[in-house]
Amino acid sequence: MPSAQRVAVVGAGPAGFYTSDFLLQAGFEVDLFDALPTPFGLVRAGVAPDHPKIKRVTRAYERTARHPAFRFFGGVQLGGDVQREELLERYHAVVYAIGTSTDNRLGIPGEDRAGSHPATEFVAWYNGHPEHAHREFDLSAERAVVIGNGNVAIDVARMLVLDPGEIAPTDTADHAIEALAQARVQEVVVLGRRGPAQAAFTNPELLELGELKRADVFVDRAEVELDPHSAAWIASDAADQTHRRNVEILWEYAGRPPAGKSHRVLLRFLRSPLEILGDERDAVAGLRVAVNRLEPDARGGLRAVPTGAEETIECGLVLRSIGYRGVPLPGVPFDERRGLIRNDDGRVVGDDGERAVGEYAVGWIKRGPSGVIGTNKKDAHETVDLIVADRDAGRLGAPEPERSDAAAVAAWLRERVPHLVTWDDWSAIDAHERALGEPHSRPRVKLVRVPEMLEIAHGTAARG
Repeated sequence: MPSAQRVAVVGAGPAGFYTSDFLLQAGFEVDLFDALPTPFGLVRAGVAPDHPKIKRVTRAYERTARHPAFRFFGGVQLGGDVQREELLERYHAVVYAIGTSTDNRLGIPGEDRAGSHPATEFVAWYNGHPEHAHREFDLSAERAVVIGNGNVAIDVARMLVLDPGEIAPTDTADHAIEALAQARVQEVVVLGRRGPAQAAFTNPELLELGELKRADVFVDRAEVELDPHSAAWIASDAADQTHRRNVEILWEYAGRPPAGKSHRVLLRFLRSPLEILGDERDAVAGLRVAVNRLEPDARGGLRAVPTGAEETIECGLVLRSIGYRGVPLPGVPFDERRGLIRNDDGRVVGDDGERAVGEYAVGWIKRGPSGVIGTNKKDAHETVDLIVADRDAGRLGAPEPERSDAAAVAAWLRERVPHLVTWDDWSAIDAHERALGEPHSRPRVKLVRVPEMLEIAHGTAARG
């Protein structure tokens, strides 16, 4: 039997790396899997390209990867190349860290018109995610509407109005740099169904809007004025400093005179989308919205209630950023209502509430899309604590010794995945991208096609 128990972590984003690190500290051997040849998940394919400081978190993940009991296997699709049952036969535990990769839908008429898109697809496109690099977004409209009041909504709005000179030195995908430079979008409306006190922005991201080189930020004083319920909440101990500061920042924007810049970002509140209107080509021509007020709900919060008044916002592009859902994995218990792996604080459970022995969830697929990158570290620690407790109590899986041998697992994977990507292979991709970027003072020029990645990783043309 192997000298240490072994864990498979599926998903090489922040949650997967934090989980791997804590497992290594607890004495486990760890194999980290990802469907892509590249690691780091949303740090590579989700963080805004003009936020290089945030991406420095990968240095910690690289330290984890240097641990002698750690291995990375990229290009492995769970449910395609390998099956859940096969992992359970070879590992004492399997941890799912796959994130929430699809958007919630608005559920309104016209949502599928040309020019209406999930924000995640737009973000993945400009970040060079291989599954979205081929996409095309019509950026010829002068006004775009971003539906949502979180950091992703701000990222998307900012990318649409950044000066080309601000985008050029980033690791934005080349195809997106060209398209954004030619974009005709002059105004972006960011729409929230509740008020400024309930917005989910973090302070740095909200402040950053006020520093845009070529865009003024506009906030209507009437919309930033708090209703009595919100005012009472902001003044209470229940509100945190982030929400209080957001309100202060929005008041500052409301009182700031425009600088006459060429572009505009409008932050609108108390508006809910009712219908995406179309033109003669069935493309987006506008957004019909309800004007809301806030009322207390049964849980002690505030809900948006239509007043009966409506408005129409003319626009040619709509991007929705209203929350995210996970995608089910074959055979893994899934909560369709919440869009998450069914789990009890990280232990996967079936529909009957019984534990799935040796299976765990971590990150957004465990708790939902909340927090920032660092939030996943605490979450990972909590899940690993459960794994350690189950190990000490003898409640982990018991794979067959000959199948769980590290060398046997590697041989099995190479048979299943001829173009398997190891950490050394990824390092070759990384070095190549950095070398491409260096002459242009860019951190890297991303490869966005999997065959090209594999060719660099293995030094041969990828086939099949």
